[in-house]
Order: sequence, then C-alpha cells, then structure tokens
Amino acid sequence: MSFPNAQQSKLSPNRQAFPLVNEFILKSKLLRVGVKKQNEVTVIDCGVQVQGSWEAGVLFAAVCLGGLAQVKIHWLDFSGFRWPTVEVVTAHPVQACLASQYAGWPIKNGDLTAMGSGPGRAIIHQGSLYDRNGYEDYSKTAVICLESEELPTVAAVQYLVEELGCEPKDLYILAAPTASLAGSVQIAARALETGLSKLAVLGYDLERIDSGWGTCPLPPVAGSNLNALGRSNDGILYGSTVLYNLKDNDETLDSLVNQIPFCFSREYERPFIEIFEEYGDFYNIDPLVFSPAEVWLCNLNSGRSFHAGVLRPDLLRNSFGI
Repeated sequence: MSFPNAQQSKLSPNRQAFPLVNEFILKSKLLRVGVKKQNEVTVIDCGVQVQGSWEAGVLFAAVCLGGLAQVKIHWLDFSGFRWPTVEVVTAHPVQACLASQYAGWPIKNGDLTAMGSGPGRAIIHQGSLYDRNGYEDYSKTAVICLESEELPTVAAVQYLVEELGCEPKDLYILAAPTASLAGSVQIAARALETGLSKLAVLGYDLERIDSGWGTCPLPPVAGSNLNALGRSNDGILYGSTVLYNLKDNDETLDSLVNQIPFCFSREYERPFIEIFEEYGDFYNIDPLVFSPAEVWLCNLNSGRSFHAGVLRPDLLRNSFGI
C-alpha cells in the first residue's frame, strides 16, 4: 500500500498537530489534564493520574489524526437508541487515519505497555500498513499518543526519543487509559480509520479515496480497562457508520461494499471482549474482525452510492450496561 503523494510536502501531521498540542499546554486546567517535563520531553497526562475530560478526548483524537480532521461530539439516533456520538470528518483520510491515527505501534518497555499511535508514526513508519517507499513525514517535532494505564517511565521516554530520532525538547507524548473520559472519545474517533484499515486488508487501492466521514457512539467509561476495551470496540463494530467519497467504477464498489461491514464476519453478534479473550492479545486478532457496522461508498465519478451493514442498538445497550 502506498500513500497519496500529491500533498506530502504541504501536509506534515506532526506540524499540523503541534498547535493542538500547544492548546493542551495552555488550557491544561480547563481540560483537566496534567503537563510535565521529563528529561526535556513534554508528557501530557489525559487520564492516567488526572480525571481528564471529554473535551480533552476530542483534542486527543484531533492530535492523533495529525491535525488533518475535525472531531466533534453530539447526540445521534442509532436506530431508535439516542446516545452521544463522536464524529470525524476529513479531506485527507489516508494521511490522517492510517499514516497518523492507526494504532500500529505496540510499545513494551520496562513497566510500560501501550498501544502507540499518532503523527510520530509517520516519521519512522511504525505499523504494517506502511509502504516503505510511500508516505513519510520529515519533521523535527514528534507527537506520539499512548493508550496506556501508566505514564511512560524515564527509560520509556528515552526509548521513544531514540526510536523517533528527535531531540528530547521536540518530543510530545500524550497518554490516556482506555477506561477514561478522554480514552473513550479517542477510541470512538477511530471508526473512519477502522473502515480504511479494512479496505487496506482487502487490498483496495486507497489512492481512490477522496474524503471520509465517520460517526461512532461514545461508550460510557467502564470500571476496568479490559471492559472499556470491550465497550469501545463494540461501539465501532455495532454502532459506527462510515462514508467515503471515492473515484472508481460502480461495479467494483457494488462488489466491495458488502465485504466491509462487521455483519458479514463469522464473529458477528459476539461481544468484542469474548473475541479479545479468545485471541489473547489485541495484535493477534484477525485484522478482518476490525470493521465498521455500516458503510456508504459514494462514487464521485458516477454519482451513485452503495450501502451495506446495519446498526445494532440492542447489542450496544447490552455492552454499555444500559
């Protein structure tokens, strides 16, 4: 897979995200986040040792998307189930979602175990979705987002500095647990990325995708990170809707659309927590499992739209404890 090259020189996810990172620093009390320096590296705690907030989660998600997408929270009706939703809209879906947001960097260093994502990945090509001859972000500033129960230790921070090849003062690390206000938002903001990842696994030419729009229910914070992992992924599998504007032929899209939603998976109707426990590790799960609930493919060449999938408010209610 390769990333569209036309705007690489103009769009650096790390540089685009930096004003958002600075907003965390300037509004730390308002957002209920913690900011500290660790060997000159800036570490922003969005929910590990602080309460955090939904607003921090929106900003966290926007940073994770490399500043290349708009993220909002509002109410939405999920087939009769009215609930808060996270909405992501972008004119740069591949750069924002796959080159930046995709959690393709499993980090294990000492006591730190985290899923790494964010624009810093585009500097070092961390994640199997990268084409080594494709997209790369040349930026001296690096921003990494960690889904983790712990803040990075001194050793872990040094490890990240070395991996990213940047000066300590130019590295910014955001961290939030799965079971937190910010964590719930940033995972729900991954519906659009989930659909793109599925398309990549299916071998689709991502350069044909022009723009994207995704919504996903915002799960209530669970009592543990394991249960939060289940709820947040159930939200995507059974409650998310994604729409992609593409340029292709109608026959291809008509055939493709039915391969994307989760309802066509052999794991359909199972809670994600069961799937996770069966595989034993998040990164061992069959990539085809990760799918949106509902998909729209809109062909900019012909004006036709193709739809597949269904929302399952009954399964959402059960997962969310409602």
